[in-house]
Amino acid sequence: MNFLAHSYLTFTDEQIVGQFLEDFIRNRDRFTFPEKIGEGITLHRAIDTFTDAHPEIHEAKKIFSPLVRLYSGAFVDVAFDYFLANSLPDKALLNHSQRVYRVLRNHEKFLPENFLRMLDRMEKDNWLYHYREDWGIKFSLQNVLNKAKYLEKDTAVFEVFLHNKPQLQKHFDQFFPDVMKEAEKVNAGFIN
Repeated sequence: MNFLAHSYLTFTDEQIVGQFLEDFIRNRDRFTFPEKIGEGITLHRAIDTFTDAHPEIHEAKKIFSPLVRLYSGAFVDVAFDYFLANSLPDKALLNHSQRVYRVLRNHEKFLPENFLRMLDRMEKDNWLYHYREDWGIKFSLQNVLNKAKYLEKDTAVFEVFLHNKPQLQKHFDQFFPDVMKEAEKVNAGFIN
């Protein structure tokens, strides 16, 4: 899952912080944060593990894998943020996006410098909200390409996304209710 999905699959403000931190910290540092932020880190890991093993994700990866091989999962994650964004009412998505930025700003003392630099761009361009637009997801797919060490920066990933949008939507529709249940189950473990 990508930024929007991870932030959407949370139950507290602190979990939002942990969900974002997970991709920006070393494994050994995950226990240095307050317990409630740690829950977000744990939730992020559980979601990723569940996602990687889900049959719909395996099928969705086949759409991108001829073009990007082992990076296909990253492109599926970004594509699924598009479908999540478009499944939400406009006002709900906008409110969620603004809440996430506000929560992250209120917890800046826990965020590493490289994340804070990215957060400035994310908030300025409202990435979470603009995942619903073709141009917004194109931007995000290109960001993944730019970070990938072994892929050409002009690889036609966005074109593959557009061409396969209906099939990817079907995979998302089958997958997302399952990951929501998994997130709820993991969260219930924090409460007990």
